[in-house]
Amino acid sequence: MLRTLLALLLLSPMLLTAQVPTLTIDRLYEEPTLSGTPPRSLKVSPDGQRVTFLRAKEDDQNALDLWEYHVPSGQTRLLVDAKTITGGVEEVLSDEEKARRERLRIAGISGIVDYHFSDDGQKLLFPLAGSLYVYDLKAPADTAVRELTRASDGFATDPKFSPKSGYVSFVRDRALFVVPVAGGDARRVSPEATATVSFGMAEFVAQEEMSRLTGYWWAPDDSAIAYARVDEAPVAVERRFEIYADRTEVIEQRYPAAGKANALVELYVAPLAGDEPVKVDLGTNSDFYLARVDWADKDTLLVQRQSRDQRTLDLLKAQASDGSTSVLLSETSDTWVNLHDDLNVLPDGKGFIWSSERDGYAHLELRSMDGALIRPLTRGPWVVDKVLALDTRRRRVFFSANAGEVRDAHVFVTSLDTADPGSVRRLTAVDGWYDATFSRDARVFVAAFSTPNLPPQVRLYDAEGKTLATLFANELKEGHPYHPFKQAHRQPEFGTLEAEDGQTLHYRLIKPLDFDPSKKYPVVVRVYGGPHVQYVQRRWDERWGLFDQVLAQRGFVVFSLDNRGSARRGVAFESPLFRRMGSVEVDDQMVGVRWLAGQDFVDAKRIGVFGWSYGGYMTLMMLAKHSDEIAAGVSVAPVSDWKLYDTHYTERYMDHPAQHADAYQAASVLTHTAGLRSPLFLIHGMADDNVLFTHSTMLMADLQNRGTAFDLMTYPGGKHGLAGTPTRKHVFNAIVAWFERRLKSAETKDPT
Repeated sequence: MLRTLLALLLLSPMLLTAQVPTLTIDRLYEEPTLSGTPPRSLKVSPDGQRVTFLRAKEDDQNALDLWEYHVPSGQTRLLVDAKTITGGVEEVLSDEEKARRERLRIAGISGIVDYHFSDDGQKLLFPLAGSLYVYDLKAPADTAVRELTRASDGFATDPKFSPKSGYVSFVRDRALFVVPVAGGDARRVSPEATATVSFGMAEFVAQEEMSRLTGYWWAPDDSAIAYARVDEAPVAVERRFEIYADRTEVIEQRYPAAGKANALVELYVAPLAGDEPVKVDLGTNSDFYLARVDWADKDTLLVQRQSRDQRTLDLLKAQASDGSTSVLLSETSDTWVNLHDDLNVLPDGKGFIWSSERDGYAHLELRSMDGALIRPLTRGPWVVDKVLALDTRRRRVFFSANAGEVRDAHVFVTSLDTADPGSVRRLTAVDGWYDATFSRDARVFVAAFSTPNLPPQVRLYDAEGKTLATLFANELKEGHPYHPFKQAHRQPEFGTLEAEDGQTLHYRLIKPLDFDPSKKYPVVVRVYGGPHVQYVQRRWDERWGLFDQVLAQRGFVVFSLDNRGSARRGVAFESPLFRRMGSVEVDDQMVGVRWLAGQDFVDAKRIGVFGWSYGGYMTLMMLAKHSDEIAAGVSVAPVSDWKLYDTHYTERYMDHPAQHADAYQAASVLTHTAGLRSPLFLIHGMADDNVLFTHSTMLMADLQNRGTAFDLMTYPGGKHGLAGTPTRKHVFNAIVAWFERRLKSAETKDPT
């Protein structure tokens, strides 16, 4: 009898769970990485013979080296160890490079963060600590790396091989330079920069909001470079304080706040032979956005010009010789036109692929070189994410899309001659998320595949989707960093709810470890809510997904919902927030909150919300409007008043503040703070140059004047992403501990 009781006790779920290792915040940011150091920045060489990638060091997940997988031999090898090149000396970045990495959200990454193939696939170019290096793949390993430019001559950013690989171009001292790949002195091909004028660089809003991180473009035959001239003189100088642990710096930043003047942008073509640059005619109205620039051929550019109100996008044909332009086509919208990178000129010069949301979803079209529509290539209630490759031999286009499942990303193919644009063929078989990159000839592609329960696996495929090789199996077996936590991993549940206008809202729910349906649990709603982001996806998410696991393993239900305005759902789903930020998104999130409150396993009095950036704004708006239904909220780096945010992002969704002051007032958190009664934990970096610290100081003052208590954590020197392992550990530990105090106690409201 005693043995039977002992056996039953040993099988007790509580006892079994006590033996299961669970995740901690500290472990998320310790070595080795829990995702198994998957390759980053995967590229296939132009000849298809090798797959290159960046990989973190085993003892430092934030330091990247350059690797290759050699397709014919099946061998993987380290090409460049960044520490060997730098001698282990810590990188000192230029201000421009710091800003660029902040825009790329890689501020905490070091080592080799970018690289490029030469046209023949035999050389690699990479920047490191301000110098530029060329790696000769034909040379012996001990002599393969050659320094092309020195940081001591000026920090080099945004380097590129010229299309014919004769030169390397880069930006130094805010001007454009080229240097022969064979070696020699670098020479400046643009005018010298001044205090307010730069050449070859993307302005702030182009980098931050337009996904345009470069300001120059090579002609396909190496004969010329088109470059942007940016004059920031019209942009108001904002004096802000960056507070560090040991000092305070006064930064005079030209920040184009909503409704204010933007930088003046012009486009020039500089012949490499040394002739005078030619100015491209972009129209008489200087208040526009230079969205994209491509070369159609050595004599012709294709320039995308977006109106200030972003409701018109013109595709211009420009002559390199004299700068004259004509309009090939225009995209218009009653709300806004989304930008894309899917303009692809066919090699025969007889047409180009274009992406349009004219039918309500982002779809591909084939157009002639005069802009006329030849035929639609895709169609349906789903969106094309991006063009991946063109197969000109078989007249096919490969692309990433969410056809059939809005939460996935798959590789598809269709014919350039299709008579049925609604019929496309999916190449990737297993449900989940694929990030794919093709070889230039579209014969092979490499893809990182993951699901919510499977960290990224990298495989090489042929053009029909057949697996050729596994580069990174990353199986969750003994020895994998995540294997000890596999038993505690909580599988997410997916479902749908309905918005007030009848549209479908997708959610993801993670139940706690040791879930008992007879108990009631506290909930953390992790929210973003802003445009161009989709949270509910069927993929592995090392940062947020594993944080969700920590919460679930600490006894919380974790819930996320994609409200109207979120990405990858089409125009009708995105556009309801036009001039209405902080309204429909909050309404949809409350649909989720009320659904949660009706579940038997949820304690309706202990539902909290957490968000960062736009999610921080959403947390504040949800608390301000619905403190009677939300017990507590954590808001990190939030926007509090959209008049303080930048032009391109804010005006896209809210229009111009001078004409729509009432809409801006309604969207401001400060308009609604009287209703903010539930406990708030406000967190912000004190050197944030994206969502300025002013957003939080204004909110602090408002709450203090109202006598509203709140908790506060500020980070000296912290930028928008609060990068760096010690900072990340601290902030996420603080968030978890705060929710445990506020949501796991019987009393969640402050007596004040």
